[in-house]
Amino acid sequence: MQNKFRLLLCLLSCLCIQTIRAQKIVKTDVLVVGASASGIAAGIQSARMVVNTIIAEPSTWLGGMITAAGVCAFDGNHNLPSGIFGEFRAALYKVYGGPSKVATGWVSNTLFEPHIGDSIFKTMAASTKNLTVKYQLHFQKTIVENGVIKGAEFTQSPTSEKLIIYAKQVIDATELGDVLASAGVPYDLGMESNEMTHENVHKGPSNNIVQDITYVAILKDYGAGKDCTILRPPNYDPAEFDGACTDYYFDKAKQKPSVDAQKMLNYGKLPNNKYMINWPGYGNDLYLNVVEMKEADRNKELIKAKEQTQRFIYFIQHQLGFKQLGLANDEYPTKDRFPLIPYHRESRRVKGLVRMDIHHIAKPFQIEMPLYRTGIAVGDYPIDHHHKKNPDAPQHLDFYGVPSFNIPLGVMIPVNAKGLIIAEKSISVSNVVNGTTRLQAIALLIGQAAGTLAAAAAKENISAEKVAVRKVQAALLASNAYIMPYFDVPLTHPHFEAVQKIGATGILKGQGVPTGWANRTYFHPDSLVKRNELVKDMAPYHAVKTNASKNLHLSEAIDLIMQMAKIHKPFNRQKAPPFNNSTNWNYTNKQLFTEQIKTAWVKWKLGYFNEQMPLTRIELAVLLNETINPFALKQIDHQGRIIE
Repeated sequence: MQNKFRLLLCLLSCLCIQTIRAQKIVKTDVLVVGASASGIAAGIQSARMVVNTIIAEPSTWLGGMITAAGVCAFDGNHNLPSGIFGEFRAALYKVYGGPSKVATGWVSNTLFEPHIGDSIFKTMAASTKNLTVKYQLHFQKTIVENGVIKGAEFTQSPTSEKLIIYAKQVIDATELGDVLASAGVPYDLGMESNEMTHENVHKGPSNNIVQDITYVAILKDYGAGKDCTILRPPNYDPAEFDGACTDYYFDKAKQKPSVDAQKMLNYGKLPNNKYMINWPGYGNDLYLNVVEMKEADRNKELIKAKEQTQRFIYFIQHQLGFKQLGLANDEYPTKDRFPLIPYHRESRRVKGLVRMDIHHIAKPFQIEMPLYRTGIAVGDYPIDHHHKKNPDAPQHLDFYGVPSFNIPLGVMIPVNAKGLIIAEKSISVSNVVNGTTRLQAIALLIGQAAGTLAAAAAKENISAEKVAVRKVQAALLASNAYIMPYFDVPLTHPHFEAVQKIGATGILKGQGVPTGWANRTYFHPDSLVKRNELVKDMAPYHAVKTNASKNLHLSEAIDLIMQMAKIHKPFNRQKAPPFNNSTNWNYTNKQLFTEQIKTAWVKWKLGYFNEQMPLTRIELAVLLNETINPFALKQIDHQGRIIE
């Protein structure tokens, strides 16, 4: 009996040792779940802010839809090279030899080979201190303690070893919002009724319809005389692709195509004689709603998307005659040469502190809630929905005209869920707005903002919603990121930061103009300051006197700054924010203050100086930013309201 008891103890001891060995626990400051477009940007930015950061990625690639899914053509933001997106694009230019070398297809100004994108992200990650990337970690569940997200549990492939990572802040950068769902955080999926959004776009009832997905293919031209035609796929019928191009158009009930076969391929032409096959309409889009499925069921269902693309490839090779085009043999480490993941255009959308809808894009400066003041990422692409493969979906949502826009900070912060920040396509936007915020460059910028927010929260040991909006924006500006989408004051402009900051206060508002594929918002830097507009826009900060003058003159602006300084008493702050006292401004003596400004005017390279001259918008922006600094003068909440 005693021997049996000893044997049992021995077995239990061995079992405990095996369990301990099979389960590792790691602690960090910030955990990013998923190396998606948002995920890699979030990890890099967080680590750059001197915060220990781990990215946990199920595959061996970085970049998500940009690389692992093969959507290697940037949609939008060509004129807004913000932050990490701008860095990544500059790296592409360096690899290929300049902007003209990546302008190979007509869908985008920037197209590249997926493996090159992955290698750039890996180089960026490797050169970033405080950042650890863990590959082949499969998310299992969120760790929640007393209502606070504390980390996540993973399994390592191929060993199936369990890894638990605890963190002060967790970022959900998964493709479908799996972390927030696991944590029980409220979210939306599908289309909201107009009664909920009042957007006057989707007029039907709420539903769970998501956008079509695509298993992209990267084809390579193997040269004249080569026959790369794949075996005829099961259930192949060329009629499925009737109308994809003018070279195969028989069913006149279908919308007439506008391109021939070669132009269809040139849509996604990549450097080095490759083609990105991501063709909407009668191409390789497919409606599958896999969001709420378990991973095994998802993978089984996604086979249909891959089969859709296989049929389209055979159609291109066999029916259209491009036999020399075959799946690239130097892109993906997969047996079938397909991308590692499909292109998901839509995800769960968290219920955030704010919900961004079409009104915040169409009329940001006119609506009651000024979310533009809280901007953390910018975009200029039109609203683009893919629903052609689902007859039950509304068919009126593609290319809804809007100006360029910024994305508010509050969309990344869940309501009543501490410890979790949301990125990628799971931010708090309406279904309609997701049609533009889902795109590659914007996802990178959302990730960069999420990393900024997470790092700030971790450093201060506070929850994300308590981090000051202006603190996040200032950190992004210091990283060469845009917070306002101004086309006419680019990143290279000497007064970019001043315009960004003053624009975010609302003192000088922009003008949004829908222009199609690259929408714009103008600051109009050389226009004169209109007094009637300034009286209204300056009101939250200081009362501007009205008079008969149409424009604001420099002498009046100096008086205004001195009045504001008298109220807020910068002289007792010893060069501390919000006032910019780098010049030790004399706010009490107008003559001396004016002389100081005259001297600084030369340094600021603003040109002609005269006290009685009417000010341009760029001159007032610089003057305010360099002296009274309204950006830091008053804090704002997540709704964009000034905190008194």
